[in-house]
Amino acid sequence: MHLDPFYPIVPDTKWLARLLPLGIRLVQLRIKDRPQDIIRAEIEVAVALCADYRCELVINDYWREAIEAGASFVHLGQEDLAAADLRAIRDARVRIGVSTHSHEELDRALAAEADYLALGPIYATMLKAMPWAPQGLPRLAEWRERFTRPLVAIGGITLGRAPIVLAAGADSVAVITDIVTSQDPDSRVKNWLEATSPWRNSSTGAPQG
Repeated sequence: MHLDPFYPIVPDTKWLARLLPLGIRLVQLRIKDRPQDIIRAEIEVAVALCADYRCELVINDYWREAIEAGASFVHLGQEDLAAADLRAIRDARVRIGVSTHSHEELDRALAAEADYLALGPIYATMLKAMPWAPQGLPRLAEWRERFTRPLVAIGGITLGRAPIVLAAGADSVAVITDIVTSQDPDSRVKNWLEATSPWRNSSTGAPQG
């Protein structure tokens, strides 16, 4: 499995409709604190939008709704991983990404045979208060040695840091704040696509040149 090196995370389908025409190939829909009917409707719209644009869609947390809507990928935090019916997810042919922040969480994700792992925060992040210290590039390299499937880095990653993080072993860099708080998100996304282009279509994780 190959993940695009640029992995934006957005809070709703309005953002999806805005960013998909720019050429993103991987995106996560991360809905927080919304009524259940809104969540279902948003996921259904997201699945249809991403199918139209041939973009890989990952649904955060809501694996039951993702299965119902025909999504092909879910992302689970550690609490969600513990509570999820992994057999039901696999039976629906839905792939699984898992968040990790420690060796114990890495072991649980490996036991669940995750299709990709996310490690974070790599750097300090402004998104929310984190109980974990920044992981840093050495931890990223360690995860790379222990996990042969795609590895996603998240947390405090900027345009300038992205090449360093990808070179350190990440297959993809997840980005939230740098896009959704930008005064010009469209231009920012185009900058990200350009910055990660050397790693796009690379099977080795190394930039093409």
